[in-house]
Amino acid sequence: MLSKKFLLPTSSLLLKKKNLLAFSAGVDSSALFFLLLENNISFDIATVNYGTRENSDKEEAHAKALAKQYNLVCHSIKAPSFTSHFEANARKFRYAFFDSIIEQHRYDTLLMAHQLNDQLEWLLMRLTKGAGVCELVGLEPVSQRKNHTIVRPLLSHTKEELLDYLHTHSHPYFVDESNTDERYERNYFRQRFADPLIAGYHKGIRRSFEYLRHDKRKIQEAFTMLFSDKELRVIRLHIPSAKVKAADLTLKRLGYLLSASQREDIRQKNSLVIGGKWAVETQEEKLYIAPYRTTDMPKPFKEQCRVLKIPAKIRAYLFEANINPSSIISNF
Repeated sequence: MLSKKFLLPTSSLLLKKKNLLAFSAGVDSSALFFLLLENNISFDIATVNYGTRENSDKEEAHAKALAKQYNLVCHSIKAPSFTSHFEANARKFRYAFFDSIIEQHRYDTLLMAHQLNDQLEWLLMRLTKGAGVCELVGLEPVSQRKNHTIVRPLLSHTKEELLDYLHTHSHPYFVDESNTDERYERNYFRQRFADPLIAGYHKGIRRSFEYLRHDKRKIQEAFTMLFSDKELRVIRLHIPSAKVKAADLTLKRLGYLLSASQREDIRQKNSLVIGGKWAVETQEEKLYIAPYRTTDMPKPFKEQCRVLKIPAKIRAYLFEANINPSSIISNF
């Protein structure tokens, strides 16, 4: 049974913080909503109406009414109609909406209601596409983004535990009927594999994710952040093979997700531009990442960068962002 202990691993991050809960009115986010109230954690909610189901408007109205009942702010938006790649486009729209609210209202944390079933779904999907330990783990209880922290307090709890909690306390929630539509990849893995495995082996699966997260942390010890200013990152690679993982995690925190082919390009090349947006340069044991720019630079600045051995593709961003090249080198 869920209790106040559910928040122990993350409570220090939430108390006295300005928290935003991603709320869908479904089982997971509804359970987290009421658990936060029980634990006296202050928060507001954000909800997206995709307008794709019969209950979409009712769920949005429920979110607004719930927020009013408990004196919370409800940020809501209606998504456009996506004619293709619904899951990917909906996710992109959803996170852009959250990011804009966080920036505008200066929230410290984004609370997500992912639970153990979600974690296993992710692992199984990544397993079929080819992935290492860090990609298989995927969801983390706490992860840093550019201007906020994502916290997932329910990752070690099963969907069934959340349902039991809601039923025990007679808390309202909606059931998304599209969750059984196996045309969506995540639903296929959920229905066919994740839910049956969790039902029979949830204790062992929970322990396995704890071990995997420990192994992931060990892998991440293979590199260290040397310098960070605005959107420039300089990382020391303690072993050369850590380059791809360091780039992947760094860009993810900067809001960019690498494809499998982009990871392979980073593995093979020491100087490249990713997606036309990010310069990734490897020089000796250091990895440089910055937005890719083609700004004209004065000769003295270019000469300073050359003398200090700043990689060529990084220099224009330093100039544009008014970052002193000497301040980077002083941190090495």
